[in-house]
Amino acid sequence: MITVVRQPTAEDEVVRLCQELIRIDTSNPGDHSGPGERVAAEYVAEQLGEVGLEARIFESHPGRASVVARIEGEDPGRDALLLHGHLDVVPARREDWTRDPFGGEIADGCVWGRGAVDMKDMDAMILAVVRQRLREGRRPPRDVVLAFLADEEAGGTWGAQWLVREHPELFEGCTEAVGEVGGFSLTVPGDRRMYLIETAEKGIAWMNLTARGTAGHGSMVHPDNAVTAVAAAVARLGSHEFPVRLTKSVRAFLERACMAYGVEFDPERPEKCLDEIGPLARMIGATLRNTLNPTRLDAGYKTNVIPQSATAQVDGRFLPGHEEEFFAVVDELLGPDVQRDFVHHDQAVETDYEGALVAAMEAALTSEDPGALPVPYCLSGGTDAKSFARLGMRCFGFAPLKLPPELDFSGMFHGVDERVPVDGLRFGARVLDKFLDRS
Repeated sequence: MITVVRQPTAEDEVVRLCQELIRIDTSNPGDHSGPGERVAAEYVAEQLGEVGLEARIFESHPGRASVVARIEGEDPGRDALLLHGHLDVVPARREDWTRDPFGGEIADGCVWGRGAVDMKDMDAMILAVVRQRLREGRRPPRDVVLAFLADEEAGGTWGAQWLVREHPELFEGCTEAVGEVGGFSLTVPGDRRMYLIETAEKGIAWMNLTARGTAGHGSMVHPDNAVTAVAAAVARLGSHEFPVRLTKSVRAFLERACMAYGVEFDPERPEKCLDEIGPLARMIGATLRNTLNPTRLDAGYKTNVIPQSATAQVDGRFLPGHEEEFFAVVDELLGPDVQRDFVHHDQAVETDYEGALVAAMEAALTSEDPGALPVPYCLSGGTDAKSFARLGMRCFGFAPLKLPPELDFSGMFHGVDERVPVDGLRFGARVLDKFLDRS
């Protein structure tokens, strides 16, 4: 009797892969003091190598490693597609969590751990789907480049930015890119789900503010006190509210969301429909306007000594097409006594919600969830898409997950007790496989 051994499918493997990736600590504090991504990069390369795909590891700085591989498609004459994810995660303190943030435990139907949604879930989906397809000899319609990247959580300096600058040939022919943050569901009335596909993201302006004055004794009068100057500037920035600017991605999302909830869309008062979409309103609300948030203050070394300088840091985010307006307002609010320089600065990006790739995403979602309502949206944060857009790629966020309505998904990003539903991971693997068939 011949025994047939069934090969594991992407659904079989995706949960294990996600757990194993979470157990590799790739915490990125932003100053190279973390463990780096080298161990995770070697793990990814090994998983790809097991199914016959050669992967190259690129180390931009000791321990800071990314992995790139190319799958030859059925029609190499077509433009290529990039699938990308990052291997690093933000730090987590064990004492803050219900479960070990690097344990990859399964509990309450979820995989728990740092990176479960940002974004080792998508890394696991890509690995699981690619491994199944290569075992079965199924090639994608066109070349697909895979990139598992370092340093996204600190702006991508040692990951996507470095690869785009030093090795652009790796992405030869890529005209479209798919990564985070999109493809996740939001339950709406009628037992249907909107799936948010990222078509835009705000630009980043992390700024260092500096004021200088005359050092001296704390008991004397000092009209040019540096602490006073920087504190006043921080107060002006932090209390300023920019006007609403409806970009095309934001408007498209709000119009479709209002339709799904049975609420009239009022372009003069777009905030009205945010009340209907629960915790996600935090993320969407931040895309209605440019934002400024003070995050750090530093000055002095002794209570009775007036310091010569004082500094602060501010997290600024600007909408696509509104960078010039943003910095004009910032400089006016700072005034002449406070100077700014960049901790990190990167562009806003936006693409149209149309074309064959968008149709492939929509078809893959609706084939697995007939109640799916795919919609475009703008991400308030930033991703490695900014780097790949510099190579002329149209960039989308599409890491498909069907989520239970009670899960605060946006709160999982960089939050305590980050977790992803097991069923959501399996759903995502099925959708991603069908997406690749249509891409």
